[in-house]
Amino acid sequence: MRKVLVLHGPNLNLLGEREPDVYGRFTLEEINKDLEERAGKLGLELKIAQSNHEGELVEAIQNARSWADVILINPAAYTHTSVAIRDAIAAVKVPVIEVHLSNTAGREGFRHTSYISPVAVGVIQGFGKQSYLLALEAAVTLGLGR
Repeated sequence: MRKVLVLHGPNLNLLGEREPDVYGRFTLEEINKDLEERAGKLGLELKIAQSNHEGELVEAIQNARSWADVILINPAAYTHTSVAIRDAIAAVKVPVIEVHLSNTAGREGFRHTSYISPVAVGVIQGFGKQSYLLALEAAVTLGLGR
């Protein structure tokens, strides 16, 4: 069974109440439930984590090197600032798909640069919570992982 780590970055725990015009009215729990349901249909095992702390995300990525076939990550604001997360992804050699709820290219200028994209196999963004489900499908259809 293919194993997938899903990482949610800072402030995603506030989905549903945080800027609903940008991120939607759904909660992180709803996203996770949808992911679990889709993973079951695809024969995937998921481990899901959320953290507001950069170091915790780095540790989760590092720990995934021994068991995960694929990592789906929404680094949120760390997308544009974290060399540490970028370096952890490059170090573990586990395929990573970068996920965003909003279309970062259509937002503020500082959101146009991603430190994660150059070390990810792909980026899915702008489709709300569907972005995560599309990333999960991509992980399977592209044959990513060990």
